[in-house]
Amino acid sequence: MTDEPLNATVSQRAVLFGYDDRILVVRRASDGGWELPGGRLDADESTVEGLRREVREETGLDVAIRRPIYTTSWRNDRGNGRYGVYYYCLAEGDGVTLSDEHTDYDWLTPSAAAERLSETQGSAVTRATELRE
Repeated sequence: MTDEPLNATVSQRAVLFGYDDRILVVRRASDGGWELPGGRLDADESTVEGLRREVREETGLDVAIRRPIYTTSWRNDRGNGRYGVYYYCLAEGDGVTLSDEHTDYDWLTPSAAAERLSETQGSAVTRATELRE
């Protein structure tokens, strides 16, 4: 434990369930890695509005945001603080339109999504799946 508090950017991600209980994952254009849709919370923006905006910008989908399910904090490769909040969400449709930030998407079973994602995002998928059962 340190005496220095973490100054962090808030990142929100949707564990987004769609048809057949599959989860949406998107491929980053920047490095080809896979992630859950979402992004940074803007100043003076509510958490629900921010997540809904990010998912709509990245995928074209509207979402029903149910509840936060997982949180974590870390420092990125540049030493910048990050605080991540993952939400259990339901897709209102399945027609994905990607933004320029992503090059591909896939609707995967929860186990396949957890395997494709980072350990942290995979843990959020596992938690969402447990809550769904």
